[in-house]
Amino acid sequence: MSHTATLTWGDDLLMGHGPMDEIHEEFVGLIGRLQSAHDEQLPELLQAMETHLQHHFGEEDQWMLGTAFPPRDCHIDEHAAVLKSVGEVRVQLAQGNVAICRDLIRALAEWFPGHATHLDSALAHWLSKQRFGGKPVVIRRNIQSSAPLS
Repeated sequence: MSHTATLTWGDDLLMGHGPMDEIHEEFVGLIGRLQSAHDEQLPELLQAMETHLQHHFGEEDQWMLGTAFPPRDCHIDEHAAVLKSVGEVRVQLAQGNVAICRDLIRALAEWFPGHATHLDSALAHWLSKQRFGGKPVVIRRNIQSSAPLS
């Protein structure tokens, strides 16, 4: 199992854009399932993660393109790089390389909070400003999910 702390959903990950927060919560739930999975569960769960990321990144990319989000190219490129890595690891896992899958799971769990805090929060602010004229209001009560999402 991973030596990285299990990524859990909490209000510290809220961005203030409902659709984004819902997608992020689903992502965190999948990471948690991957982190605690037995080796034989990894192929199915990694496929579910790849499918999720195609939708997740597709949604965010469309929001950026549809609203002419200024730093969209860097953000879209990062999404593409992560999705490419997941696809490559899925192929390696199918060939029996469990270690590279565990490395990817650890890397995704470590990558996501920074990505959300820096890139996604800027997008959430942009979307809120476009729609409402200002930044989103996010109330953080330090509440965390008590169980992994499924």
